[in-house]
Amino acid sequence: MRYKRSSDLFRLAKKKIPGGVNSPVRAFKSVGGSPIFIKKAKGAYLYDEDNNKFIDYISSWGPMIIGHSNDYVIDAIANTAKKGTSFGIPTSLETEIAELVVSSVPNIDKIRFVNSGTEACMSAIRLARGFTKREKIIKFSGCYHGHSDSFLIQAGSGAATLNSPSSPGVTKGTVIDTLISDYNNIESVVSHFKNYPNEIAAIIIEPVAGNMGCIPPKNGFLEAIRKICDEYNSLLIFDEVMTGFRLSLGGAQELLNVKSDIVTFGKVIGGGLPVGAFGARNEIMSHLAPDGPIYQAGTLSGNPLAMIAGLTTLKILKNNSSIYESLNAKTITLHKEMKKRLEKKGISYWINSIGSMISLHFTENEVIDFKTAIMADNEIFKKYFHGMLNNGIYLPPSQFESYFLNDSLSYRDIDFTLNAFDKVLRSL
Repeated sequence: MRYKRSSDLFRLAKKKIPGGVNSPVRAFKSVGGSPIFIKKAKGAYLYDEDNNKFIDYISSWGPMIIGHSNDYVIDAIANTAKKGTSFGIPTSLETEIAELVVSSVPNIDKIRFVNSGTEACMSAIRLARGFTKREKIIKFSGCYHGHSDSFLIQAGSGAATLNSPSSPGVTKGTVIDTLISDYNNIESVVSHFKNYPNEIAAIIIEPVAGNMGCIPPKNGFLEAIRKICDEYNSLLIFDEVMTGFRLSLGGAQELLNVKSDIVTFGKVIGGGLPVGAFGARNEIMSHLAPDGPIYQAGTLSGNPLAMIAGLTTLKILKNNSSIYESLNAKTITLHKEMKKRLEKKGISYWINSIGSMISLHFTENEVIDFKTAIMADNEIFKKYFHGMLNNGIYLPPSQFESYFLNDSLSYRDIDFTLNAFDKVLRSL
């Protein structure tokens, strides 16, 4: 495929934008080459500035669960935009989507909308610290909760892609108050509570990790975390920025039957527009301003365009529960067929999948946490990524990111993907 226009645009972008991108993983730094620039998208397909067509397996990193440029969502956004794009004043849309989310997600009574997943997770931590009157938090190596200081200590995803698991600018005090555990290792959690029994405000975790590839929790892991939080009167925060409304209408809490105290959202809840949210039961949310002393605010929070995009998307998901069954079936098909081909070629691999999330690591080891994820062969991944790209398949340009399937993806698209997969495997 030709990428001349994209290459020219990237050179121009680098003159005015750090690295030429506004989100580091877009830069293709871990896989080499120049990123492609997208002109438009529809359904399961992306079209770049050189008029190449790609089957999309990132779905804008999750939110396009029903496909790009859905007619109902686009019409709803257009009709709302005609009335005004931003007011900084409440609208009924905020209440309507709040009612839908609260009625769909277990264990929350109220929700606060923000503008990104980073804001949601940052605000959830502040709420947990204010509620418990404690300062330390536990996060997991390789889990990414946005770019707030606390979360950039042993983060996965983009930070790992740039070979910088921590970031300059994060203060020593922040590091002291952020305790790191290993995903799927409950003993690494227990040890922190033994050392700081009365100081840990909360545990924040991706219930299904999506920033070291897709890594589901081992049986009993989340249940054990729930139990230890109860034992030490700490809060459990589920970062469902990726999994919320994607794994099921009630998210990972519903699918895995483990309740959190605070849950954060992003991605799907905005239907592709910038949005985030966090919710909890009344006992916790009553501490949030203006009802309580814990301050949080955002001028554009509850923006009407984001609210209508999210509301329309969530209504489609609520009224068409078969979407989840269909997505699961397509993911299972992709998983089985990729596995069959890799084994036939004798290529070392590990595939994780759950719901409509899936990832492939080129490794002999089971991938259960960040340590095992980074053992995968990135040189093979680079060849794999570019081979698939040149055959019309757009995958995450990092082995530390999950694929996200969308409902517009057809079995014909999956067959096309597997044919490309066969071609690429022959070249590895």
